[in-house]
Amino acid sequence: MRTPKTLYRTSSLCFRCELSVCPQCEGPLRLLDNVTGRKTIQTQQVLRVAYRPKVCDELGCRAAGHPVPSASWQQLAPKYGTYGYDVIAQIGWERQMGRAPFALIHARLRARVQVSESAVQYLYQQKYLPLLACHERQHLPALRALAHTAGLVLSLDGLMPEGGEPQLWVIRELQTGWTLRSGWLANQDEATFVAFLRPIAELNLPIRGLLSDKQRGLLPAIATVFPQTPHALCQLHYLQNAAAPVADEDEQLKLALRQTVRVAVGELVRQKDPEKRVYSTPTGISAPAMRVGSARARGSEPAVLCRAGAWASRSRSSAMRSWMCDWVRTR
Repeated sequence: MRTPKTLYRTSSLCFRCELSVCPQCEGPLRLLDNVTGRKTIQTQQVLRVAYRPKVCDELGCRAAGHPVPSASWQQLAPKYGTYGYDVIAQIGWERQMGRAPFALIHARLRARVQVSESAVQYLYQQKYLPLLACHERQHLPALRALAHTAGLVLSLDGLMPEGGEPQLWVIRELQTGWTLRSGWLANQDEATFVAFLRPIAELNLPIRGLLSDKQRGLLPAIATVFPQTPHALCQLHYLQNAAAPVADEDEQLKLALRQTVRVAVGELVRQKDPEKRVYSTPTGISAPAMRVGSARARGSEPAVLCRAGAWASRSRSSAMRSWMCDWVRTR
């Protein structure tokens, strides 16, 4: 069972429908007594919001009996969402402009918003990107003007899927950076790509070129939808594929060079170092230093080795008491 969130309300807001006349018949609207749309949303602060709707009572009106909500209530958050538009906008801004990973965005939001990393990813993919697509529809007249003057250059790319999830595909115009179309594709076959590209072709805009990766189902789909448009593959991936054999040969050359050097100077490198002298010096007690492994340490004074090992494994005080007891016993 999912753990419920502990939200502390800072204020409660109840809005009223701002319209005074019906948008359909222009008749008067009546304010209802009931309060609806109750929910808690997280913005810069935690808010408990609701609204009182209005209704049209004209018998011939098509909107008669349908409550009209408050516009102020709708501007705070999506209809069935509990995160405000400011939280969604911040996630999209940091992801689009700052190229920040979802883990970093979640760490920045966690100080003021109770949200998980998976919720951050959901808000970006399911809320921000559709809102961005709706916003960029206003650029359609400018896009038509650009197409008729210089022609469009389109790029098709998809995000790497995670755990069998559908893959996000985006069509962008490279000269302006505008997103023309985006969608989640469960399959990457020719029929799916044809259905995804068809709305772009139906705009009847002059397209100067297309740029994409070499997906198996994408190439025949582009040839079907845009048969007369030049199509180029991604140069970054092309150069990476061209450099891969060179990198492998360079790695093999490095290994061969290392083996040749080892054969030539291996004996010099593998010469044994002279035996180092290791001393056991009790701290704080005036006692002579002794080399570990000497005849004196092996035969005449075995208690010194015991005292050195006990001092290294115990705390300072307990080791000191043990050493003094052994020293008194040998005397």
